Amino acid sequence: MRIPLLIDVEKLLDKLGVNLLLLGKVILIIIAAVILERSMHALLRRAYRHSDRTPEDLTRYRFLRNALRLLVGLIAFGAIIYSIPSIKHLALTLFAGAGILVAILGFAAQKAFANIVSGIFIVSFKPFRVGDLIQVGDGAAGRVEDITLRHTVILTFENRRMIIPNATISDANITNSTIRDEATCEFIEIGISYESDLDQAMSLMQQEAMAHPDCLDRRTAEELERGDPLVPVRLISIADSSLVLRAYVWAREPVTARVMHYDLNRSIKLRFDKEGIDIPYPHRTLTFKGPGPVTKLLQDEEGR
Repeated sequence: MRIPLLIDVEKLLDKLGVNLLLLGKVILIIIAAVILERSMHALLRRAYRHSDRTPEDLTRYRFLRNALRLLVGLIAFGAIIYSIPSIKHLALTLFAGAGILVAILGFAAQKAFANIVSGIFIVSFKPFRVGDLIQVGDGAAGRVEDITLRHTVILTFENRRMIIPNATISDANITNSTIRDEATCEFIEIGISYESDLDQAMSLMQQEAMAHPDCLDRRTAEELERGDPLVPVRLISIADSSLVLRAYVWAREPVTARVMHYDLNRSIKLRFDKEGIDIPYPHRTLTFKGPGPVTKLLQDEEGR
């Protein structure tokens, strides 16, 4: 009875030893992948710290970091499959004989490939960079927080993150407010009544805009020599019920310009009220001709 028992124990140990060997290989592959990813990430971070740290450098650093993680993960996954004989044979069989399955997987992954290619184009041609203030089409607007292989992360003004696939954002019209010069010309438009003093209203708008602390002087030397005003105000439209005035006010960057716009809406309205400049609002006049259906019905009832 002892000899068969020893044989069974030896078989069990042999089987357990093989499993432990495979488990050890998998653990070593994972550890090597983590060490490789951390080492390459450290090299990328060191290269970025020694660069000029421009928005282009930050964009390339973020994108390469994300691509590096994906690449190391795929290599580690393939090495794990290759190290396990049963899974290796199964994988080779599937790839060798399942042409239709590979075609289906390729068709299903075409969007993923499109996002990856679009991400590479975004980083290469730089229509926007990490940190830029952009608007995608007529939709999301905010700061670019990250660009990955698959998507772009935009931090909106409500502190929400919009996750937009790279292929989608590449096909859209991008409004970039900070790619070259962050200074922004804000249009302040207000309509006044026909009876109001036009010149006085234009002068009041100009005074309020120039008094705002965020108003920026962007006049060139030629404009200063000509005596052009700091804030031009023009009559841009003669509408049905109002004269539409527009003030051209500069600020140092888009967010400041938008807040300045809101401040000037309030200050100009209060100044117009104080100086007797009317801002028209729609009036409706209702005219009744002849008896209405209810009145006619009551008259018919009384006649009966």
